[in-house]
Amino acid sequence: MNAFLLSFGVIFLAELGDKSQLMAMTFAARYRAITVLIAITIATAIVHLASVLLGAVVGVALPTHIINIVAGIAFLGFAAWTLRGDKLTDEEAAKAQQESSRSVLFTVGLAFFLAELGDKTMLATITLATDHGLFGTWLGSTIGMVAADALAIGVGHILGTRLPERVIRIGAAIAFVIFGVLLIVEGLRG
Repeated sequence: MNAFLLSFGVIFLAELGDKSQLMAMTFAARYRAITVLIAITIATAIVHLASVLLGAVVGVALPTHIINIVAGIAFLGFAAWTLRGDKLTDEEAAKAQQESSRSVLFTVGLAFFLAELGDKTMLATITLATDHGLFGTWLGSTIGMVAADALAIGVGHILGTRLPERVIRIGAAIAFVIFGVLLIVEGLRG
């Protein structure tokens, strides 16, 4: 349960203002929101399953205190990445707007799958899985990401505008700094 709650919170915050969240809003403007959410859920579940399995391998190979220090440094990096922010390139925005002969579900799912490879939410999930329960981390990270994307879709649809991006980025970055410092301190004590 701790792995679930921690993963949900960290990934939910990491996803706020992320480019895949912007993609979700763009896809939802063109396609049915439920179809976009289903595609996001499937793609996220697959990417995060691979992430927790990779995290488990890394977790077995390294001592816990080293993992905590590396994870803490990674979380500080995620804070900087979050402050920098993500933007959709013109090409990514065009792909999100384009009609496809393939099903919307497949197109959106594939776009999210590819967008998440090497993204900060994937890296955060790997980091969390090195020291926490695999199933709880997988489930929490998947639901956290889908919840953040659902929030963006819903708010974007209702308000017709983006969330105040600067405030969200600063809040998420602060949370990453707090998690990072706590992990480093825990690692140094070990």
